[in-house]
Amino acid sequence: MPKKSKLNCWETTKCGRERGGTHEQAMGVCPASVEVRLNEVHGGKNAGRACWVIAGTMCDGTVQGSFAKKLASCKVCGFYKQVEQEEGGDFFSSTVLLKKIKFG
Repeated sequence: MPKKSKLNCWETTKCGRERGGTHEQAMGVCPASVEVRLNEVHGGKNAGRACWVIAGTMCDGTVQGSFAKKLASCKVCGFYKQVEQEEGGDFFSSTVLLKKIKFG
């Protein structure tokens, strides 16, 4: 049985800020879509399934700030909850993800 494809945040939200996306020129490339240190985390491309630990992502039409400032709103985000539910016991905590970014 083939594995179910896991969607990245930009595929779910349709923000268009990924490389080649509809809003790349006007709004810039989303840092989650190019953060290679989190590639394949939770089965996503780059930080596409760990966007909550990346500063500068867009949520509800607004570019978000640092991890510390945005985490509370991320935890109530539908995409965050979806990834958390899909990953179950394999869901990485934010602390683990931040260490992956810092230490590679």
